[in-house]
Amino acid sequence: MSTGKRDKSTGASSNRRDFLKKSFVAAAASVPLSTGAMAQGTEGGASGGPKEKHPNIVILHADEFRWDFAGVNSRNPMGVTPNIEAMAQRGVCMQNAITNQPLCAPSRSCLFTGQYATQTGVWKNGPGLRPDAVTLATVLRNQGYTANYIGKWHLAPASGRDPKSLGYVPPEYRGGFLDLWEASNVLELTSHPYEGDIWDGDGKPMHYKGIYRVNYLTNLAVRFLKQRHEKPFLLVVSQLEPHQQNDANAFLPPKGYIARYQNPFAPKDLRFFPGDWQAQLPGYYGDCKSIDEFVGTILKTLAEENLLDNTIVVFMSDHGCHFRTRNTEYKRSPHESSIHVPLIMQGPGLNQSRKVEGLVSMIDIAPTLLAAVGVPAPASMHGRSFLPLINQIEARRKWQNEVFIQISESMVARALRTDQWTYCVVDPNGNGGRDPGSTHYQEYQMYNLAADPHQLLNLAGRQDPPELVHYDGDRPLPEIAAYLRERLIARIVEAGEPKAEIDERHLYP
Repeated sequence: MSTGKRDKSTGASSNRRDFLKKSFVAAAASVPLSTGAMAQGTEGGASGGPKEKHPNIVILHADEFRWDFAGVNSRNPMGVTPNIEAMAQRGVCMQNAITNQPLCAPSRSCLFTGQYATQTGVWKNGPGLRPDAVTLATVLRNQGYTANYIGKWHLAPASGRDPKSLGYVPPEYRGGFLDLWEASNVLELTSHPYEGDIWDGDGKPMHYKGIYRVNYLTNLAVRFLKQRHEKPFLLVVSQLEPHQQNDANAFLPPKGYIARYQNPFAPKDLRFFPGDWQAQLPGYYGDCKSIDEFVGTILKTLAEENLLDNTIVVFMSDHGCHFRTRNTEYKRSPHESSIHVPLIMQGPGLNQSRKVEGLVSMIDIAPTLLAAVGVPAPASMHGRSFLPLINQIEARRKWQNEVFIQISESMVARALRTDQWTYCVVDPNGNGGRDPGSTHYQEYQMYNLAADPHQLLNLAGRQDPPELVHYDGDRPLPEIAAYLRERLIARIVEAGEPKAEIDERHLYP
């Protein structure tokens, strides 16, 4: 485990001009992928030379960060994410990344295992990842990597009846991150923005006070990156922000940041619905700004330590936030504000200044990262590498643009997201906190994203003829619903669940 004196200084935003100068120079001298990665169709240098060290992987994980708040996605004019945008300008921006489960713990289980949440056993918040789970960390450690984790985990068994389960994570529940460990299982319940605790690998509490939480975790990551690394490393830095502070029911950015964002731009999907976005948006914008500063600091440090050339960096989030407009809390729904997440990657083979439209999901990220460093994905991972989608024209033509989504806690639901439609079914008698799934659903929601990107008109049950504005080619809505129903049933079975019946909705609304 890495050691060293803990940095108590406060974090600071990067000097953007100096950072861009250094990082663009580093990107121009990008180190090619290993020949193993080249064999899988990714970009790389000529074979036959000395074997390069496997690229490092750094995952910068935000929590509840809406996809449209990353300025690179051209949906938000507030300009709060210049470092994330610079990262996208160098690398690849996956513009249609969808979480397979819009909830903290299940989404994270999908990310690290490449499996659906019901397959991981973490289908809701609370259950832990199985100790024998095959994860991105376990696979990379077997290939000579170190696996290091800082921040929020949320994948060990947790219960409010046992406060100890919220903090320290025993090694068997760390998903293979067995090198540097400085984390809390449920960080939102063991910390506040300017004071709290995480735990090291030996179970010793690491208390911080007087420094903003994002900056504290950033400093820990900077300390790790400045150490000498004999092996390639996987580092995950999992921030809580912009997730709300649970016991305050508020988004709490650094001091003074709320004042910066009074009366901000409100996304159009929020404007038409009641919720708490009117009061919460300034704090949420401030949180997003602090996350962008974190990204800038990490990239600047990688450049200063001569690590940027041979490091794949990923910026992502586990789910979005709809500010109580779609249900009584902030996610757990099939809407874009809940399931659509930012996903930006840069590094060897990925510095292409490209936006990619094809649909990808949380279970695809681990197989993609393994392919990018030339490591075969294990058979247990059900996701698919999307490197061909990035690199190959023919692969883009053949790509299956649909994502299967499981929803728990708020309801027992399943959904299909395609390039044009969101189709959701629900078991009205199911208990979202008790039942992992069902064998009998009813049609619940159907949105045409091409005609209705803000999902204002639920078309489930409508019998409209095809000449109306929300039609798809020459097919009437019942025919479209029948096709989506068939595809969703197929995806339920592919995910290892029993074949389900879905009752057609005949009444509208």
